[in-house]
Amino acid sequence: MSACFTVQSNMIHGALRRAFKLHRLVSGPAGVRLQPMCIAVSEPKRYAIQETTDEYRFVERLIPPSRVPKPPRHDGPAPSGWTPPSDAPPPLLYMVRRSRMHNIPVYTDISHGNRRTTLVRRVEGDIWTFNRDIKEHLKEVTGRDRTTQVNEVTMSIRIKGHYDKEIKEWLVQKGF
Repeated sequence: MSACFTVQSNMIHGALRRAFKLHRLVSGPAGVRLQPMCIAVSEPKRYAIQETTDEYRFVERLIPPSRVPKPPRHDGPAPSGWTPPSDAPPPLLYMVRRSRMHNIPVYTDISHGNRRTTLVRRVEGDIWTFNRDIKEHLKEVTGRDRTTQVNEVTMSIRIKGHYDKEIKEWLVQKGF
């Protein structure tokens, strides 16, 4: 039945196409399109799903690691300048945790055109003692009192001026 209907549909489609072709020659291009009335529905293809683990090793190579691997142990700084943390954390009231890439979380920032600040993040424990100690260290290094801003919620301290190298060296000496 459907094959018969498809043949009739194709015959009607062809006749109408010829009629509109003749009409277009007489009256110019028209934006009329003909669509077939019926499209024969074929049987859906059935696929089988096969699950294997033999080829998965090729996929595993493409998946990025979910964690950053532990860095190799060095005696002192690495050739890149990176220094590993000490084996045991220092016995202080505060702790500065390394970033997930094992770097010391001290960053510089320039805002409002020329306002230079240094940001120390991931300070855990007594942040006010850390603030006092860092102010004392910067007073020894620069000879002036530095203005700081403590944010207990984000566990960070913002220091006026760019002192990232001095603070990183001081934190490595402390054992962080």
